[in-house]
Amino acid sequence: MPKLADHDRRRAQITQALLRVVAAKGLHAVTMRGVAEEAGVSLRLVQYYFDTKERLLFHAVEHVGSLLAARLTARIRALGADPGHRRVIETIVAEALPTDDDSRMLHIVYTSYAVLAMTAPELAGERFLRDPSALEDYIAGCFQAAAEAGELVTGGDPRAEAAALMGLYGGLGTSVLLEQRGAAEAMAVIAYHLDRVFGPG
Repeated sequence: MPKLADHDRRRAQITQALLRVVAAKGLHAVTMRGVAEEAGVSLRLVQYYFDTKERLLFHAVEHVGSLLAARLTARIRALGADPGHRRVIETIVAEALPTDDDSRMLHIVYTSYAVLAMTAPELAGERFLRDPSALEDYIAGCFQAAAEAGELVTGGDPRAEAAALMGLYGGLGTSVLLEQRGAAEAMAVIAYHLDRVFGPG
């Protein structure tokens, strides 16, 4: 009987293949057979681990959320013990923007699932909504801590500031993908916004 680690490797191999298909062709192009071909395995093996396309998509949503969380956690830890609230917020936004192959893939996949959630919410699942909500809660906590420390010049509501920033970087990320602007220009827009909240920095 295969070891549990072998099962985990196979599931990861298939999931990564799905993400590559989504990033290259869009979620609408995903088929079990296409994922099997991308993964270099048989259709029967894909069906063994994910007996339906729905289950495969559910797992992929969880995987994408975990990847993004791991990237954000690593970037924040790399800032050191006391980087300041604004710098943490800027780091989160910079990590979420599609500035390299991995973040580009994550942004495309997550945007594809956003469209899916509008038309087939049973496929997107609760995880799709939980992860952005948790990130917004974290950013709101950063704004709240900054407000309590007297760092905000606007006196604005931390929850509203977090929601506004989430919407702003989501739109900017899409504009970077569409090559309307570059990543540096997108970050300049974020800095402009944060200057109005924190003061010039």
